[in-house]
Amino acid sequence: MIKKISDKDKQDWQNFLNSSDKLENKDQRISLKPKKYIERSIDLHGYTLDEANQKMNSYIEECFINGVNKINVITGKGLRSKNLNDPYQSNNLSILKYSVPNFIKGSDHLMSKIISIDFDAVENPSVGNFDVFLKKRK
Repeated sequence: MIKKISDKDKQDWQNFLNSSDKLENKDQRISLKPKKYIERSIDLHGYTLDEANQKMNSYIEECFINGVNKINVITGKGLRSKNLNDPYQSNNLSILKYSVPNFIKGSDHLMSKIISIDFDAVENPSVGNFDVFLKKRK
C-alpha cells in the first residue's frame, strides 16, 4: 500500500526545516553521563560445598566494599557431580549450582548487600552460571 504525502504534511515539514526550532539530540544527553558499571566473575569449579560457600561469603563482601554491581558466579551445570552415586545426598543441594544461591539467600548478612539473585538462570538446566546484583555501598 503506497500512501501519498499530503500537501499540508509537505508544508509542515518544510516549515520545520526552515524554523530555528530543532529537536533535542537525546543521544548526546544520554552519553554525557556514562554509568559506572563494575562486573566481576568467580569460578567455583572444583570447590566443595563448604569451600564454595566460604569463598562466596568473602567474595561478596570484597565486591560490595569495592563497589562492584554484578557478580557472575560460575558453578557448572552439575552434570559430572558424583552426588547421584550416593542415595543419602540431595540431588539438587549437593550441586554447587543449587546450593550456593540457597546459601546466599539464607544469609541475612549477605542478602543485606544484594539486590537480587538470578534464580531463573539457576533453574535453567542448560546454564552453569548465575548473576548476583549488589546494592551500592553507602
